[in-house]
Amino acid sequence: MPLNVMDAHFRSFAHLVLPYLVAQNIGVLGMKTFGDGVILKSNAPIKPIEFLHYSMNLPTSVVITGIENQQNLDQAFEAAKTFKPMDKAAVAELLSRSRPYALDGKYELFKTSSTFDGTAKNAKWLGDDVSGVQDLAPTME
Repeated sequence: MPLNVMDAHFRSFAHLVLPYLVAQNIGVLGMKTFGDGVILKSNAPIKPIEFLHYSMNLPTSVVITGIENQQNLDQAFEAAKTFKPMDKAAVAELLSRSRPYALDGKYELFKTSSTFDGTAKNAKWLGDDVSGVQDLAPTME
């Protein structure tokens, strides 16, 4: 699920879903740390390694980060080497820096658009309607 410093302020998986999963002992795959690079375009005063550290600080089983080049790989290794659990004050400070950029979900396209919705772009993946659906469904024009 998307877990990043922007998520904490808008339709938050970290606040709305993560506690339930942890309580049920369900493994959590944290992803979208950079929102496919879109979050980095926000110009929020947050370093990429801080984005990674925030996600790593959440109760996840793993944090997935995209590795498109050697620089991304080196950054991921550096984040792992330098990570220390953040206290509440450090988390609050980091979230205060992201808040002005995050309130409307502008940089979380996976929440606010169909940009990353493969099914929306490939309706055939849903398959044919089961019998009776056409009789029940409203007419879409």
